[in-house]
Amino acid sequence: MTNTTLFLTDERTFWHCTGVQALFFPIGDWVEPPSGSYGADTPASKRRMLNLVRVSGLDKHLEERSATPATREDLLRIHPASYIDEFKRLSDAGGGELGLYAPFSKGGFEIATLSAGLAIEALDAVVTGRARNSYALCRPAGHHCLANEPMGFCLLANIPIAIDTIKARHGVGKVAVVDWDVHHGNGTQSIFYDRGDVLTISIHQDRCFPPGYTGHDDRGEGEGLGANLNVPLPAGSGHETYLQALDRVVIPALQRYQPDLIVVASGLDANAADPLARQMLHSDSYRAMTERMVAVADELCGGRLAVIHEGGYSEAYVPFCGLALLEALSGVRTEVVDPELGFFVPQQPDERMLKFHFELIEEMRAGAGL
Repeated sequence: MTNTTLFLTDERTFWHCTGVQALFFPIGDWVEPPSGSYGADTPASKRRMLNLVRVSGLDKHLEERSATPATREDLLRIHPASYIDEFKRLSDAGGGELGLYAPFSKGGFEIATLSAGLAIEALDAVVTGRARNSYALCRPAGHHCLANEPMGFCLLANIPIAIDTIKARHGVGKVAVVDWDVHHGNGTQSIFYDRGDVLTISIHQDRCFPPGYTGHDDRGEGEGLGANLNVPLPAGSGHETYLQALDRVVIPALQRYQPDLIVVASGLDANAADPLARQMLHSDSYRAMTERMVAVADELCGGRLAVIHEGGYSEAYVPFCGLALLEALSGVRTEVVDPELGFFVPQQPDERMLKFHFELIEEMRAGAGL
């Protein structure tokens, strides 16, 4: 196996357009058009992350390339033909919206299949040993997309498409998905809810998105009973609470499951500057969480770890979180200094709040039988 971290990106994914929105509110009625960026899901945070990777020199230590789009056969492993055909039709006609908060413009279908293709290649490369680990800078994201309906900026279910494609190609057995996007990975959960060959774990801000959802008691059904785990955390949980959730719930669940491959759905929107959530992570949080995932992948599945980009809407701060994550994957530390650590670290919860958070995590650990 090579010791290289594969970094997958493509300029065309930055050309995905969600139309004119104010944050995520459609323009019209009482919603005034924005004076700046059109909506939260712009390419800026991802493009700036890519630029920071390059100007820092980290790209010299990565294998950077693109991938081929997902094929119709790949899409049909997860999505019904009726959804694929309607998405394509509306995309060709100029764009529109097929689900909740998931608009797209002309050509959106082709860009979404490219995003899914990046995810497929990220998994394929680590399964075949062409990369030690991988990161796919996907856009649009995928973890909210249901089999027959897009949602929350997600148009195709990138990770489920990639998992079932590499299962078909290589006969991979058990796969674990750890979703640390600040919003619940409801699409991934729904697709694998009755399957035991994929463990789905979501650490998310309680009741944030989908609105009102917590998921504490949702464990899967049928053959998938016990193969779904949710870790809903209170708003403002912060660095130590997330690490505690990983150490006390997520990693023990992975050790019990013994996956052949670990996939991280890496939203960077739990950061303290994100406009769509209220968590308090910083770049060193993503560094520490990634280091834990690298270590557990080394322990359980020969280091096979693929990280797939999901959300993250702070144009200024996502790049520092993404760079820290890639540094942890590659084992290379650049000279970049996060200018906001001194601002975010003092805002972390105090011991009284951490005690409350840790008690909640112990309840979740007991509920999961860990």
